Amino acid sequence: MIDIKLLRESPEQVRESQKKRGMNSEIVDEFLEIDKTWRELKLEVDNLRAKRNKLSESINQAKKEGKDVKTIIEEAKKIPEKLQRLEEEIKEKEIRREEIWKDIPNIPDKSVPVGGAEKNKVIKEYGKPEKAKFEHKDHADILMALNLLDTQKASDVAASRFYYLKGELVKLNFAIINYALDLLRKKGFVLMQPPYMLRKEILAGAIPLAAFEEMIYKIDGEDLYLIGTAEHAINAYHSNEILNVEKPIRYAGISPCFRKEAGAHGKDTKGIFRIHQFEKVEQFVFCKPEEAWKEFDLILNNTIELFKGLEIPFRVILLSSGDMGRVPVKTCDVEGWFPSQNAYRELASCSNCTDFQARRSNIRYNANGEMKFVNTLNNTAIATERMMACLVDNFQQADGSIKIPKALWKYTGFKEIKVEKKKDNKKKK
Repeated sequence: MIDIKLLRESPEQVRESQKKRGMNSEIVDEFLEIDKTWRELKLEVDNLRAKRNKLSESINQAKKEGKDVKTIIEEAKKIPEKLQRLEEEIKEKEIRREEIWKDIPNIPDKSVPVGGAEKNKVIKEYGKPEKAKFEHKDHADILMALNLLDTQKASDVAASRFYYLKGELVKLNFAIINYALDLLRKKGFVLMQPPYMLRKEILAGAIPLAAFEEMIYKIDGEDLYLIGTAEHAINAYHSNEILNVEKPIRYAGISPCFRKEAGAHGKDTKGIFRIHQFEKVEQFVFCKPEEAWKEFDLILNNTIELFKGLEIPFRVILLSSGDMGRVPVKTCDVEGWFPSQNAYRELASCSNCTDFQARRSNIRYNANGEMKFVNTLNNTAIATERMMACLVDNFQQADGSIKIPKALWKYTGFKEIKVEKKKDNKKKK
């Protein structure tokens, strides 16, 4: 969440932020009104408690001196009832105040274009899409023809947008994972495999839960949610801690991710591009505020390096204020080229969240005797199912086989996925 001082002292900046994001700016005024009442009530309660203590001292003193204490006692008896009423009112105001405060998104950076998705800006393109020598098929059609993917059986035993990976596709999936983990480990990132479930309170430390609850899976009868990304679990790893961030703390998390993807439709529901379960290697950084933008460039460049190694055309997009999530101040997406769609599609996302998550999770550091909140950053290194869809789309051959990028050969153990030749059952004469 944002600094409450910003809400109290510079509300116009927050109102402007809400407008840039296409969200309700009047919520700021509601917060200020409730916060003012809440503070007034707290002051009244504090004064009443002080008065109660003073009356208690007066009663004791009067008794010692043999004076009549009836009037003082009558006055003191009225205080608990009034205190109870005020404390109930404070609690009511506090709950609504916290709801609003935690739901207000981070303030977009000045470099972020204002508007909706149409204002997204292409920062740089890597590689050029080549004109296809044949008509590229959708990745799902290629994989099912090779008997490497079965979404129908998965739909029968689970639900739509689940899948069975088979044969060489399983090897390719783990090859991509190991390729990303090896690169990040060499760069000093600590590898981490987090819990696949988090408690509601812990999850709320990473995201405004009210806005995301419909996107994630809740475990019936348990205070647990399946994670939608390793980001949230890694953020939680240092909750309520005071960190030493003289050097940034960098993690590379590997986990399955579970998302409802409600409302998705059309071509994206076919195959393994937009699914309810997938694997992802996630970069996550804890650092000082003054080092955050340097770390942003670092983790974005790591993804660019990984994508270059996979030899696909891709581009980096700066998201607009209305198209990025609530938590970051700035997000760059990395989009890969899909020849069958003649379009770039999102494969990764890099975000600077400043102190938004750290404030919610109480993650701090000692800055020359002053306790401050760290900054957090996250970036998808590789979401493997989407990357496989992109690789199949780009490296499919006219006969239906699939070439494997050289960077993955040592992990797959093969250089291409071949089409099995049909056996000729005709008897030789």
